Amino acid sequence: MTRPLSVLLPCALLLAACAPKGIEGLQTFTYPGGDQRSGSLTYAQLPPAGGPHNALWQTCGVYDQPVYNEYAVSSLARGALWITYRPGLDAAQKAALLALAKATPNTLLSPYPGQDSAIALTVWNAQVKVPTADDARVKAFVAAYAERQTAPYPGAPCSGGFGGMR
Repeated sequence: MTRPLSVLLPCALLLAACAPKGIEGLQTFTYPGGDQRSGSLTYAQLPPAGGPHNALWQTCGVYDQPVYNEYAVSSLARGALWITYRPGLDAAQKAALLALAKATPNTLLSPYPGQDSAIALTVWNAQVKVPTADDARVKAFVAAYAERQTAPYPGAPCSGGFGGMR
């Protein structure tokens, strides 16, 4: 039996909303990868979610100062999760992010001055911004995107890169 488009369209929209990537506020991008450059780079999103990056990556770990975008994006290209927070985030929120970072392989955690949300979770080509660490979207994003195999260099190590801060 053929159904009219007016019936099929709402069903399709409902299925899309329930898909694994149906995280409210999720932004996705289409950076192809492989664009390695040197020097200071400009990004369309802050924090960046892909694009040109340095050949050297940021070693995954916890940083108490901002890291270079160009190195962090190189880590994203290797499949890393980058959790950033606005400086001044309260201690309980930072502690929750620290626990998440320690429990999630290949993760960067760093402050991000000027960030327009309290917290942002970013992988190559996807990002969600949330007001608190206990927001349900944090766990949903980590479950859907941590160790993302669609990054340009999946499985490449996130250790042995640049371990400094800016």
